[in-house]
Amino acid sequence: MKLLLIEDEPSVISLIQRSLSASGHEVTVAMDGQSGLQMALNYAFDVIILDLMIPVMNGMEVCRKLKSAQSVIPILMLTALGTTENIVSGLDAGADDYMTKPFKLAELEARLRTLARRGKEPEKEKNEGILSLGDLVLDKITKSVRRGKHAIDLTATEFRLLEYLLSNTNRVLNRMEILENVWDINFNLGTNVVDVYINYLRKKIDKNHSVKLIHTVFGMGYVIRQAHDDTK
Repeated sequence: MKLLLIEDEPSVISLIQRSLSASGHEVTVAMDGQSGLQMALNYAFDVIILDLMIPVMNGMEVCRKLKSAQSVIPILMLTALGTTENIVSGLDAGADDYMTKPFKLAELEARLRTLARRGKEPEKEKNEGILSLGDLVLDKITKSVRRGKHAIDLTATEFRLLEYLLSNTNRVLNRMEILENVWDINFNLGTNVVDVYINYLRKKIDKNHSVKLIHTVFGMGYVIRQAHDDTK
């Protein structure tokens, strides 16, 4: 893999560079956000490893600028900031994965491989098809969502979550299943990032509609369906 590491801490740079280079990967380093942004825009990489607390331009801003420039390079945020709010902010900014320091090198490399595979999937395979439930329609090709006659504006993370729910209509999904399939990450079970995003979706999908589609199954997880029974 060709990797871009945007990080300013020498010990972390040395550790990652030595380990990943020994595994046969090519690691390019940028020690500030502005340099990293320019490298990402001008050269081809399989995955970007991005710290949040970096000089000149912070990681959140780098991520937003890359996404606004239509960059398709997967981004792994690697940072000491590990609260639910930090994770949600990072994913909202456009990160594809989020990993906290300290970290295990084997897990880092596994996540990088997963992101690289996702980035190389044929566009037709990734985007083909329409998913729907009742009057809710998700179009993978145009990346658009409508409920009835109204278009719904979703973030990239919200879109992936809704796509996963609709791909498993009527199936109760627990939090770890959702984390592993929407973000390809394994957070501590105590995190409430899934609950946060489910609430985001509810406000956009179900608000002002008499028929609710996203339900909580107490003690089990979440399900998208038109039934009511044991859910709310």
